[in-house]
Amino acid sequence: MIALAQYGLIFIQAIFLVFHILVISKVIPYTIVWGGRLTSDREMLRFEVVSISINSFFLFMILVQSNQLLIDFPSSAMTIFLWIMTALFALNTLGNLLSKNKLEKRLFTPVTLISMVFSLILALNN
Repeated sequence: MIALAQYGLIFIQAIFLVFHILVISKVIPYTIVWGGRLTSDREMLRFEVVSISINSFFLFMILVQSNQLLIDFPSSAMTIFLWIMTALFALNTLGNLLSKNKLEKRLFTPVTLISMVFSLILALNN
């Protein structure tokens, strides 16, 4: 179950990074992210840079946690980080449920819920 959670999060985070890059590139309209509340390209760019930064950091940390990157990181700090990830994915799931965009609500709510469960599994077993 731990390996599933690790590889599942690595896959999801990688897909999220590609997705957010496609939003910045305007291949995907920004109206389907951030609850459908973005109103300009400038606002989208600011929010998407934040998303890419957070998702990159999450991916990096899961790669460290799963020993894909051989970086010594204190176990207690990793556990705290995993609990923070769990909380952020829980909040993101709630945000997706409240989205004005039906696609975001239907597609990303289950994905962030799965991410929360995977993070919780890792936090409990770290």
